[in-house]
Amino acid sequence: MSKQQVTIFWFRRDLRLEDNVGLFHALKSKQPVILLFIFDDAILNSLPKNDARVGFIHESLSKINTELKEIKSSLLVKKGITLEVWQSLLQEFDVKEVFFNKDYEPYAIKRDSAICEILEANNAIFYSFKDQVIFEEKEITKADGLPYTVYTPFKNKWLEKYKAMVPVQEYDSSDHFSNFYPSEFAFPTLEQIGFEESPIKVKPNNLKFISNYQEIRDFPALDKTSYLSPHLRFGTVSIRKLVNWAFHKNDVFLSELIWREFFMQILFSFPKVVTQNFKSAYDGIQWRNDEADFKRWCSGTTGYPMVDAGMRQLNETGYMHNRVRMVVASFLCKHLLIQWQWGEAYFAEKLLDYDLSANIGNWQWAAGTGCDAAPYFRVFNPEIQQKKFDENGIYIRKWIKELDLGYVEPMVPHAMARDRAIATYKAGILK
Repeated sequence: MSKQQVTIFWFRRDLRLEDNVGLFHALKSKQPVILLFIFDDAILNSLPKNDARVGFIHESLSKINTELKEIKSSLLVKKGITLEVWQSLLQEFDVKEVFFNKDYEPYAIKRDSAICEILEANNAIFYSFKDQVIFEEKEITKADGLPYTVYTPFKNKWLEKYKAMVPVQEYDSSDHFSNFYPSEFAFPTLEQIGFEESPIKVKPNNLKFISNYQEIRDFPALDKTSYLSPHLRFGTVSIRKLVNWAFHKNDVFLSELIWREFFMQILFSFPKVVTQNFKSAYDGIQWRNDEADFKRWCSGTTGYPMVDAGMRQLNETGYMHNRVRMVVASFLCKHLLIQWQWGEAYFAEKLLDYDLSANIGNWQWAAGTGCDAAPYFRVFNPEIQQKKFDENGIYIRKWIKELDLGYVEPMVPHAMARDRAIATYKAGILK
């Protein structure tokens, strides 16, 4: 019996039907289109069983599946080693074409290369598309073709190129929804993929505060942030729609979206930054890496309320306000002289919006070891940061219930820690 000829669109970091570049092109195929998502064991096996991000992915896929049911189709969800899943699909269907949107992280690049090899061996044509960024890979470079390593000229070039094409094209696939593969694939429960509900949830994004973003973004007690980052991370929102909207709303907010692409470009061009300092001159720094100090930082018991409130917010909710992230990261690297990789790994475990390029970029910025980083002698004073951005203590009291009952003393005096950090960096920076 002959196998059904199909086209497959492979969801990854683009969990939406709306304005999805790869899906738009897939639906123009001559074959009916199966929508596929793979829960990848290579990623899942390192996560706790109540990981909130897996729950969010499952919830987002369920919404897509509900939409597909209305047009007599469904989402094919698989779990396993990605290569083995694809080998099984190629046995089950006569796969003529495969469409997917690019992922620029090192693991994804290696994975996709392996998948494309077996697709080619099975005479399946594959197409990849730019979807999660406005400009990818080598589209924003210096005149000599080399990547930018300083943000401001990157931003200027990005804006110049974007303004020449405003608005960026958006992709409406709705006219071709009739080309979805008619199906009733069984949609697995969270438990069936080996996970369980988490008390931590991803919040809906909220863009109503963006008009005066630059005036309110540094004050954590206001709780007037967009909560957009997990949605960008997993692609439940379109970057094209967002940028086309932000361009007319707020320059500072748009700049934050450009920072996201800058760090993606750095990771793509310099993959060593996943584990190593961007600036190799900083490789000689003698970190203290005290495990007891690290545990106090993780648990939010350092004696500095701004640091502790941020860590407790992270541990309880999976979120941390951006201004506070800078304070806690600086404290770990400068006050405690614990290398940035420890903090990056902890954030990777806890953050709902964990994104490899942004996490590494921001941690190396705080540590002074990255591209366009804060200079090593810039050491945030947590007490001054608190007075500037949480003057009335509303934020810190929200997360530190015992603050007014005789709070723990700071684990290290700021002045001593600052002097020690500057001396350690100065001695360790290779000439």
